[in-house]
Amino acid sequence: MKIKFIPALLMFVSSYFPLALIFIIKDLDDTTFFPMHPITESIVATAVLLACAVVLVAAHTIESGVPVKVTKVSNKSGDMFTYTIPYMISFFNFNLGDWKTLLSLLVFMSLMFALAYRTQNVFINPVLALAGYGLYDCQFKDGGREVQGLLISKHEFQLGDTCVVERLSNYLYFVSNAQSKEKNNGG
Repeated sequence: MKIKFIPALLMFVSSYFPLALIFIIKDLDDTTFFPMHPITESIVATAVLLACAVVLVAAHTIESGVPVKVTKVSNKSGDMFTYTIPYMISFFNFNLGDWKTLLSLLVFMSLMFALAYRTQNVFINPVLALAGYGLYDCQFKDGGREVQGLLISKHEFQLGDTCVVERLSNYLYFVSNAQSKEKNNGG
């Protein structure tokens, strides 16, 4: 099971919201503070803001899933910072008006997307982290079987808690609800 192309692309584009903001700031005229390439900036800003909005709304609206009991958990939210390599580009002389630079960036980002999509790492997303979501490597019981996977969650949970998870891909799940083991035991 692999995440569909369009949702994966939206996740990928939204994860580079900060990079787009850096490019837009770097393209401001030093004296007037107006964009030097307003059409390019508008396209970039619109694409990234739309992707962020769709991703955040989609994450907020997931309510279904299967209850599972967490048997092992480790926080992997720090992995959300592994996307930073393309940010190095912003510290070089980058011109939004140069078609070769834009084409080079498009080729590079296309390669990054292809790798992220192929490896199912499109969910390592700083926009979700900024919205309060964490990434957790978990083992949990789904009925009688033990499952290993990554959970994206805005809900706090720990070992022994019950989480309601929606499967997004082979090893990736979204937590729509979590109940602590104390609450489950009536305590």
